[in-house]
Amino acid sequence: MKTAAKIISVLFHPLLLPTYLVLVLHYFFPAMLSLKAEYSYTIIGLIFVFTFVLPSINLVTLRYFGSITSLTLESRQQRVLPFTFITLLYLLVTFLFYAKLPFSQNFNKLMVIITALVVVSLIITLFYKVSVHSMAISGGLGIMLPLNQVTEQDNLLLPTVGLILIAGLVMSARLFLNAHTPREVMVGSVVGVSVGLIGMILLF
Repeated sequence: MKTAAKIISVLFHPLLLPTYLVLVLHYFFPAMLSLKAEYSYTIIGLIFVFTFVLPSINLVTLRYFGSITSLTLESRQQRVLPFTFITLLYLLVTFLFYAKLPFSQNFNKLMVIITALVVVSLIITLFYKVSVHSMAISGGLGIMLPLNQVTEQDNLLLPTVGLILIAGLVMSARLFLNAHTPREVMVGSVVGVSVGLIGMILLF
């Protein structure tokens, strides 16, 4: 069970949320992103590199130089520095998409919401250890739920139900690994859904 919980935590790492979200919307609701077919995989690749690969390299670098003692970032204090670098990177990437790579307005708005989740997670971490896994997956849910109301077909129903089940698995895995208390998981869930929903309401 512990191995399964670790696998779930890795597969649904918070930094993978942007890539998963763009992939799901690209396949199930392409009109929302309005990405040209010839550019879609390039954009998804860029998202993966900028929002997962580069932050991961940053974490490994901080670990190598001793700035953090573990890649799992067990304590709140250990999270502040890497979260700061990750937040700055997400802000930069979102700005670049807006200013230099204007593929789609909806895509840019989605990136703003995702970056807002990252910024809020940093602010909370300055004072409280929150489950970022829970926050990320719940943030994705907060984005997906209102989109179900604007689709004429039930394109997003299955992915949304799947996301709810995955959210339950992720939260259970974090609790099983004793990585977080129930309160930390609950706070992450409530904040994530709230930021996702509010972002969708304000921007769309």
